[in-house]
Amino acid sequence: MQRLMIADSSDVVRKVGKRILSGFDFLVLEASSSLEALVRCEAELPNILIVDATMDGALELIANIRNLPQGKSVRIYYCVVEADLKKMMMGKRAGADDFLLKPFDRKILTQVFGNLSIAA
Repeated sequence: MQRLMIADSSDVVRKVGKRILSGFDFLVLEASSSLEALVRCEAELPNILIVDATMDGALELIANIRNLPQGKSVRIYYCVVEADLKKMMMGKRAGADDFLLKPFDRKILTQVFGNLSIAA
């Protein structure tokens, strides 16, 4: 079972994301801050990390994950509210692999993650 972490300061986003993604057989972990996410990743890296762009320290979190042993193996999604090229490029430079647009729903998460859980 693949481990997926949602790092987002919104309880609602984490709850909805966890409910949907658990249905794809992911072990879903939550972090409400960049520091909490980093501490949890240092203990055990997830296979996939979703980082909210509006969370304090989001870019630093991504860069810190990439600097961990095996940190380059984590697939990181930078979650933005709008397709702002400047913000997206900042996420890419920090080490994000891909992007998600918020708010996300079951359809979007199924398109992005539905096949990943099967491939595990």
